[in-house]
Amino acid sequence: MILIIDFGSQYNQLIARRVREHHVYCQIEPPDISLAAVRALAPEGIILSGGPASIYAKSAPRVDRGIFGLGIPVLGICYGLQYMVETLGGTVLSSTKREYGFAELIVKKSRGIFSGVSKKTQCWMSHGDTIGALPDGFSVTASTSSTQVAAAEDGKRRFYGLQFHPEVVHTHEGRRMLANFLFDICRCEKTWSMKSFVAQAVEEIRAQVGEEKVILGLSGGVDSSVAAVLLHEAIGRQLTCVFVDNGVLRAGEAARVIDMFKKHLRINLRFARAGGVFLKKLKGVADPEKKRKIIGRTFIEVFDAEARKIKGVKFLAQGTLYPDLIESRSAFGGPSAVIKSHHNVGGLPKKMKLRLIEPLKHLFKDEVRLLGKELGLADDVVWRQPFPGPGLAVRILGDVSAQRLAVLRKADTLLLEEIRAAGLYYRLWQSFAILLPLKSVGIMGDQRTYENIVAIRAVTSDDAMTADWARLPQDLLARISTRIINEVRGVNRVVYDISSKPPSTIEWE
Repeated sequence: MILIIDFGSQYNQLIARRVREHHVYCQIEPPDISLAAVRALAPEGIILSGGPASIYAKSAPRVDRGIFGLGIPVLGICYGLQYMVETLGGTVLSSTKREYGFAELIVKKSRGIFSGVSKKTQCWMSHGDTIGALPDGFSVTASTSSTQVAAAEDGKRRFYGLQFHPEVVHTHEGRRMLANFLFDICRCEKTWSMKSFVAQAVEEIRAQVGEEKVILGLSGGVDSSVAAVLLHEAIGRQLTCVFVDNGVLRAGEAARVIDMFKKHLRINLRFARAGGVFLKKLKGVADPEKKRKIIGRTFIEVFDAEARKIKGVKFLAQGTLYPDLIESRSAFGGPSAVIKSHHNVGGLPKKMKLRLIEPLKHLFKDEVRLLGKELGLADDVVWRQPFPGPGLAVRILGDVSAQRLAVLRKADTLLLEEIRAAGLYYRLWQSFAILLPLKSVGIMGDQRTYENIVAIRAVTSDDAMTADWARLPQDLLARISTRIINEVRGVNRVVYDISSKPPSTIEWE
């Protein structure tokens, strides 16, 4: 395995993805991980991620310098390189000429990280500091027109540093560079796959749970569905799934989940009808972050109530993923910034009566889909578009009410009907409707109207960390708009969102 130290880079999850694409397992840990814990993990190599800090700042994150004495190869990326240089006796300075975006990398030594890499290749830079002097034993292996030390190495000790980001697609030969580190330098083997993950996860779940009982919050989405089947594989009838009707679900959602899990998969399933409770607590709340926290807390309250009805329940299982944790706060204590709270992690009370088990927390969405296929789940579950835990509550901007929910449900249903009919459902990462807190003037039946505006959002993505707006055919957009305006009472205008992530998020909140 490869250990990745999270110094707060927006790209550190991409590092993990790239490593796993090579069928090598990796794990992200915070800078405060102890040297003993590093030894216990026994990694074949360590990658120090980038980060927004300057190494000479008092608050700059640092990992135990003892990692450099373990005899393990280390690769520092951006801030990771600067930490390595400063720790081992070199200097880092504030650069008079910052470098962001594309740059031509000139490779000086075609060995180690750059074995088989072109002499000149495109890379992606994002830094304001630069290397002043390298530690003893290091030499420059690549540069750009603005950065003399774009890469450096101490081949004898197997320490390597890149000032650019090899994990992003903008670095054209970054995949080759990472492969060189994994296989030529660290001598890793391609042993990680979904089949091996299932075997390891089943073993870990059984060890964690023992003979105790587990309840899982089942939404019917990809994450919770895969988590349910994985847990059922590990502990069978010790698992009880609880489907909570929180009042902010899509049309027909409850019936679909009950039919699939109770009748077809024969997994223990309890149904909790709690929509009235959720809507009462959401009344008058417009802030999306507060909505998420309210729904998260209420979700746990309902679970506690259900757990008391089942004798001996000790664990609450959730389908939390890597990006959920990262976007809520740095996944493992690193300095990444808060973007939004996810219901799986943002709404948990400090004192929860049940212990938490998250069997998917080290996986990305595409990996969860592969896991679902490995476990035998049907395509219509595995390839279902993501749906936010707080449901339609965060797709209604402003106050949530039964009336506004009815409008959005109908609009969203019509949108998805047209997306499926056009054969685009599985080609899009997400496609959904949003109800805006605005009204506009229109003309319907020769009469003036003053009604709601519905926004349409459709994006393409590989992992939800970045996303681009989908170039839907104009005739499809026309059909969607016409159907929503004609068939949803209270809507007289439809708009289409053409913003990407970043700078926007996928959801409108």
